[in-house]
Amino acid sequence: MNELREVMVKAIEELRNEGMNPDIVLAGSGFIEHAREFIARLGLRVYRIEELGYDAVIADSKFLGQIKKASRRISVEPFLEEKNVWEEIEKLDV
Repeated sequence: MNELREVMVKAIEELRNEGMNPDIVLAGSGFIEHAREFIARLGLRVYRIEELGYDAVIADSKFLGQIKKASRRISVEPFLEEKNVWEEIEKLDV
């Protein structure tokens, strides 16, 4: 899940470049399950929101819900699908 970590770090950098101060992660339990290793090291407060499932939102809590550019939504599902495709290719033994 290195790619997922890189996407999260990039989202944090984008928010900072736009003048935001990302300080929270709202994450579904599926997302937390796959990002557990590194999510705590990001230095952001993490809140579990069951309804988000395999998604997470990185945001500046001061502007969340007020300004569209104050947050970024990330999904772990594309990374899981890619992993499954590679596993299926390896099974083909071509």
